[in-house]
Amino acid sequence: MDCSKYSVGYYKAPGKHNKWVEKDYIEKAPKWCSVDMRDGNQSLIIPMSLEEKLTFYKVLLEVGFKEIEVGFPAASETEYEFLRTLIDSDLIPSDVTVQVLTQCREHIIRKTFEACKGAPSAIIHFYNSVSVAQREQVFKKSKEEIKKIAVDGAKLVKQLAKEYDGNFRFEYSPESFTGTEPEYALEVCNAVLDVLEPSPNNNVIINLPVTVEMSSPHVYASQVEYMSENLKYREYVTLSLHPHNDRGTGVACAELACLAGADRVEGTLFGNGERTGNVDIVTLAMNMYSHGVNPGLDFSDMPKIVNTYETCTRMNVYERSPYAGALVFAAFSGSHQDAIAKGMKYRAKNKLHKWTVPYLPIDPKDIGRTYDADVIRVNSQSGKGGIGYLLEQTYGYNLPAKMREHFSYTCKSVSDHEHKELKPNEVLSIFTDNYLNVPGEIEISDFDFIRENEVVKVNVTFLKAGKESEIEAEGNGFLNAVNNALHEFTGEEYTLQVYTQHSMQGDGSRSMAASYIGLERIDGKTYWGAGTDTDVMKANINALLSAFHNMTKGE
Repeated sequence: MDCSKYSVGYYKAPGKHNKWVEKDYIEKAPKWCSVDMRDGNQSLIIPMSLEEKLTFYKVLLEVGFKEIEVGFPAASETEYEFLRTLIDSDLIPSDVTVQVLTQCREHIIRKTFEACKGAPSAIIHFYNSVSVAQREQVFKKSKEEIKKIAVDGAKLVKQLAKEYDGNFRFEYSPESFTGTEPEYALEVCNAVLDVLEPSPNNNVIINLPVTVEMSSPHVYASQVEYMSENLKYREYVTLSLHPHNDRGTGVACAELACLAGADRVEGTLFGNGERTGNVDIVTLAMNMYSHGVNPGLDFSDMPKIVNTYETCTRMNVYERSPYAGALVFAAFSGSHQDAIAKGMKYRAKNKLHKWTVPYLPIDPKDIGRTYDADVIRVNSQSGKGGIGYLLEQTYGYNLPAKMREHFSYTCKSVSDHEHKELKPNEVLSIFTDNYLNVPGEIEISDFDFIRENEVVKVNVTFLKAGKESEIEAEGNGFLNAVNNALHEFTGEEYTLQVYTQHSMQGDGSRSMAASYIGLERIDGKTYWGAGTDTDVMKANINALLSAFHNMTKGE
C-alpha cells in the first residue's frame, strides 16, 4: 500500500462558512426524495422488473415520500415503460411528484419530456459534470464550455416544458460537485438559475451531489453553506443534497449539510446505490425521530419495508444497519440485558412518556419490533436479568432473584454446549423441563388441612412406587406444614429457604397461580422448583415437589 499516490481532491469553500457548527440538531425535517427507483435500481446486479418496481413504488408511497425519482426514461425501455405505466394508469397521487433524470443532451432531454407527457406533476432533473477531473480527463473542455452545456440544457427544458402537456418543475445538479471549485460550481448554478428564473410560482431545485465522497463531513457542510449564502434567487430555490457514502460518512455529510442550510435530501432506503451506496434515508429520518423531530416519513412497520426491499432488490439489509437491522436492538450481554430489563420496569412503574431506557435509543415497538424476539437475545453471554425479563414479559413467569440466576446459568450452559442462540420458546422449554412441575418418584395424591389459631394441621397422602402413605404434620402455615410432612416421609435433610408466588394472566377463577421454591441442603447448595395450578395450594405443592425432585435426582 502506497499512500503517497493520494492527496486531497476536494476544494474548500472560500472564506469562513461554519455557522452550522453552532446548531445542535436538525429541528425540522428536510423534504425527502427517494431515488431508489433510479440511482438505487441502476446499482443492482439484476435491476427491478416492471412488477417489482411497482411493488417498491407502492411501499415508498406508504412510507410517505412526496417526491420519487422514478427513473432515467431515456436509458432503457423498462425505465420508459415504468413511467408511462404510472401516468397512464393514474398511479401518481395528487400530492406526489415523480422525478426523472436526464443528461444535458438534446435528444435525451426530448425523449425524457416525451416520457413525461401528461404527468400530473413531474420534476425534470438535468445534470452535467463540472469537476476538475471530468473537465480535464473526460470532456476535455474549458470552464466556459462546460457552463454552456448546463445553460443550454436549462434553455431546452424551459422551452419543452411549454410545448408538452404536463406540470413540470426543474432540478439542476452540477455532478461531481465535491470535486469542483465551489466558486465555479456557484457560477454554473447561478447561470442556470438566470435561465430558469425562479419565482414564487416557479421553485427550482439546485442539487449538490456528493457524487464521490472526497472529504470529511464538515468540509461538505461548509461548501453547502457557501452555496446557500451565495445562490441567486435563494428565496425561490430549494437547495438539495445527494450524498454518496464512499468514505462511510454519508449520513454525517447529510446531517451537517442540513444544519448548513440545505432544504432537501435525495437518498435511498437502507443506502442502496452505486459503489458504497447513497445516503441511507431510513437512518437519517430515524435519527431525527430519536431527537423528537417528526421526520415526515412512516417507518412504523420496518419489518415489512425490509422484506419488500430485500424481495424486490435481491439485496440484504445488514444485521447491524441502524434501526432496520435484525440485531440492532439485540442485547446478548448480561449487563446490557439487566440494564434494559430494569429500565423497562422503571418506565412502567413511573408511567413515563419520555423514552430513557438504557442501551435502546428508541422504543423498538415504534418501528414494529418486539422486545421478546428483538431485544433480549439469549446465548452463552447472556445474564440473569435479561433471561428473567424475557421469561416474565413473554410468558409471565416472575422468578425470584436467586432462581433467576440459577436459571440463567442453565440457559447459558445449553447455548454454550449447542453453540447457538436460544429463541424465546427454547428458553421456555428449558424452564419447563428443568423447573416446572418436575415429575419424580414421589407424588402427593391428596391432602386436607385445618387451621387452629396460629397452627395449620395437614393430612397428606404420599404416593411412591404405587403405594400410598398418610402423614400428619403441622406448621405455621399450609406450605410449612406440607414441607414438614415431606421431611417426615422422606427423611431428607434440607431447609426451605425461598418461597414466592404470584398470579398469572387469566380470567377470574381460571387464572393460574405460579409458585417458586428454593430448598437448601446441609452442604449449602440450593435446588429450585416451580409449580403452577389454578389452585394456589396445589401450585405450592407442585413447586415444593419440583425442587425436592431436583435435589434428590440421581441419589
